[in-house]
Amino acid sequence: MSDLLEMRGIVKEFPGVRALNGVNFDLRKGEVHALMGENGAGKSTLMKCLFGIYEKDQGEIKIEGKTVNFKNSKDALDNGVAMVHQELNQVMKRSIAENLMMGRVPTKHGLVDHKAMYKFCQDVFDNLGLDFNPKDIMETKSVAERQLIEIAKAVSYNAKILVLDEPTSSLTEKEVEKLFSIMNTLRDRGVGIIYISHKIEEILNITDRVTILRDGTYISTEDTKNLTSEKIISSMVGREMTMQFPERHDFRGDVLLEVKNLTGKYGPTVHDASFTLRKGEILGIAGLVGARRTELVETIFGLREKLSGDIILEGKKIENSNPEAAKKNGFALVTEERRLTGIFPDSDITFNSTIANLSAYETKKVIDKKGMIKDSKTVIDSMKVKTPNQKAKISNLSGGNQQKVIIGRWLLTSPKVLLLDEPTRGIDVGAKYEIYELIIKLAKEGKGVIVISSEMTELMGICNRIIVMSNGRIAGEAENDENLTQEKIMALQAKYV
Repeated sequence: MSDLLEMRGIVKEFPGVRALNGVNFDLRKGEVHALMGENGAGKSTLMKCLFGIYEKDQGEIKIEGKTVNFKNSKDALDNGVAMVHQELNQVMKRSIAENLMMGRVPTKHGLVDHKAMYKFCQDVFDNLGLDFNPKDIMETKSVAERQLIEIAKAVSYNAKILVLDEPTSSLTEKEVEKLFSIMNTLRDRGVGIIYISHKIEEILNITDRVTILRDGTYISTEDTKNLTSEKIISSMVGREMTMQFPERHDFRGDVLLEVKNLTGKYGPTVHDASFTLRKGEILGIAGLVGARRTELVETIFGLREKLSGDIILEGKKIENSNPEAAKKNGFALVTEERRLTGIFPDSDITFNSTIANLSAYETKKVIDKKGMIKDSKTVIDSMKVKTPNQKAKISNLSGGNQQKVIIGRWLLTSPKVLLLDEPTRGIDVGAKYEIYELIIKLAKEGKGVIVISSEMTELMGICNRIIVMSNGRIAGEAENDENLTQEKIMALQAKYV
């Protein structure tokens, strides 16, 4: 394998923080090279410097021996560099084909050549073994399906360098296998793939080399065959981590929440769902893509309208007719997609951490800004958010630190029931552990916590009980004890498919 990409001495500064401090990285033709590090280590920033999203302050980038300095993402794409970002940025009301062909739509006689556009997209999907109709509207697809479409879009540019930033964060095991098959095909064609992920088992399985960053500084590059999970984690966090999950406890008390025969009103949704949640319980929800786990919690929270069914909190029937009503009734929801439904990217941390509790700062129609600043500092300190100050834009934080702000935001509302949809998606092992500890602490305080996760090991690592959903229905539930296996959960996942 020969050198395809060289990045030497890359420096990038933002107000109050040096995100990259002389970082080196190289990529060979026909290899999968992992880029790893905790949230805030500089992985995505380095790739954005390569892709022309950020302008580097110092350093040199060479592709096939030629110095390059892309001014924007189109410049990068035109020169054979494609990137699939961790946070999807798609036009939800438009078709899959329009999203995939954005900026390069074929025309005929001055009009869009829809036939050519659909054929091109269908050829791309057929080549990758993906079953999508190019005419479908993007918003009808799940997050996982949209992730695969975005990967197909990147591949469609025939790039010689492909950057995948947390590509499996919302994929099931079956879809991960499909992605790995695509990656192996591209590797055989000589494409160099930069793979950013916090999932160490994947890294050990699919990559050839691993480069680790820590706090914006280059730490090491090693052949994957010489690495273990322990070595990778130690290099990433700068210390030994002996446990992936905190010790599990059983704080369960009386029944806190009852959901009875809940059915959503519109579209592919949840059907006849019934379950209970106890005070101090961490309840996991497992299921494949299309299981409608997100639809379940969004219907409970009032984001989706229910057709029938009851929600009973502490023995009293309530109506979460909308999110504001749900919040007043003691519910909090951390959504699956940070960028789309979680953060206010152009606002600072103070605003983002206090927005859900805004009514608490209203005094005679005047906003108590001192109170907001005080509570925002509480969120930063308690959630261990890495930021130069409270005035920093939340979009300048790493994904993991953004997630901490969002969780802290909802804790300010003193909820009784927390609905956490993929709460550790795209978060490094150290930050994950901190969030697990927080979830356990909330359970100890008597709150009920519902956790949706695509990672079975995560559910089995922190939950007291696991509900399994299949095609909008609850297929079964199981106590998380020594008799529970991944095979039992997988069998229930396929019950109504």
